Amino acid sequence: QVQLVESGGGLVQPGGSLRLSCAASGFTLETYAIAWFRQVPGKDHEGVSCISSGSGVTYYADSVKGRFTISRDNAKSTVYLQMNNLKPEDTAVYYCAAGNFATDYAPPLAAPRGLYDIWGQGTQVTVSS
Repeated sequence: QVQLVESGGGLVQPGGSLRLSCAASGFTLETYAIAWFRQVPGKDHEGVSCISSGSGVTYYADSVKGRFTISRDNAKSTVYLQMNNLKPEDTAVYYCAAGNFATDYAPPLAAPRGLYDIWGQGTQVTVSS
């Protein structure tokens, strides 16, 4: 069964850290670009970060640049999102998604999310004191 499963969300105080994991099964993760999106109620998905297949080119939204780091461990079929210095505005449901694009390529974060064809169920991140 082709699926992505996110984990690692939770409640954290402002300034704290979380590491999200996105575990893949049923397909070869290393040949896919992986993106993290987030969504708050009433708003569309926002692209947060993505990492290409191949050499692992990375992209970040301006709102998280310098605070979030995306990485992949193809041997474990897992992509991570390390989130540091979290802010209340980072509160959202975080989703990972996989897309089969050319090696070393990932679409811009503002591109339609329909370009990604495998999605996880999401994990809640709440940043609050």
